[in-house]
Amino acid sequence: MSTHSASSVKQSSTGVARHNYIRLLSQNYPVRFLVPAGFILLVFFFIPTILNFVLAFTNWSAYNPNISFNGFDNFISLFKNGMLLRDLRTTLIFAVCVAFFQNVFGLFLAVFLEEDTFANRLARVLFFIPVLMSALAVGYVWQAILQPNGALNQLLGGLLGHTVKTAWLGSTTWTIVLVSAIQGWKWAGLAMIIYLAGLKTIDSEVLEAAAIDGANGFQMFWKIKFPLLAPAVTFNVATSLLGSMNGFDTIQAMTNGGPGGSTEIFNLYVWRTFGQGTYAQSTTMSLILFLVVMIMAVPVITYLRKREEKIL
Repeated sequence: MSTHSASSVKQSSTGVARHNYIRLLSQNYPVRFLVPAGFILLVFFFIPTILNFVLAFTNWSAYNPNISFNGFDNFISLFKNGMLLRDLRTTLIFAVCVAFFQNVFGLFLAVFLEEDTFANRLARVLFFIPVLMSALAVGYVWQAILQPNGALNQLLGGLLGHTVKTAWLGSTTWTIVLVSAIQGWKWAGLAMIIYLAGLKTIDSEVLEAAAIDGANGFQMFWKIKFPLLAPAVTFNVATSLLGSMNGFDTIQAMTNGGPGGSTEIFNLYVWRTFGQGTYAQSTTMSLILFLVVMIMAVPVITYLRKREEKIL
């Protein structure tokens, strides 16, 4: 058989195999099953995202009956307003703090509850419950606890023997850190699950070899386990950092941006602006936040992936 004939037979067999695979795929996974999910994605994600890019360049508001393009006027007026940059800075501080607390809490829980015992499995379930709870509900509960006459001060007063009236949410410097810690606590259960999955993939023979070489628990964690958790670290840091940039619920419930605007993150500002009827400006701010998150996502994920490849 000539080379040309053999090549033709090979291409023909490859085409038949591809056709059979596509037919089998369409039989097992009919495309019509994608229609409901695709419709929801189109209506609630793609169309609003496209409209966000369009309406940001208009004068759309509750006080204007006609919508017309006004170029970059919304962007110019927003950047002249000092609150935009202030809230962006607050959002970045909030996101970094949440990423720190969420990963520290989650990693600690994963290491502490790594062994598969009944007590540890029960504890994992209990620590995962806050993840399933409404962020608004968590915020309102903690807001009640941290009030000057709340449960925490009453508990401290009982232990110290005198009345405690500490305003835990009254500091313009530390309230954002406290709220970030609570947000990190809420999502620590999710980070714990990811870190636990990473710990389960570590080869036991590697740990046994390290133990034979005389490594103690601390050395075994920092020299072996933590480096091998690089994929889990990449996922948890990226999702917690970038996800916190879109935070809203917890801060709205706990502080509503106070005291003195020190916890007013960007989405809270967008929500207030939209509520005032200046729809185009709030849309412009949403677009700015979207671009900021995209600009942050590329270097953060690239750095974490390179770190992961370097370690592994």
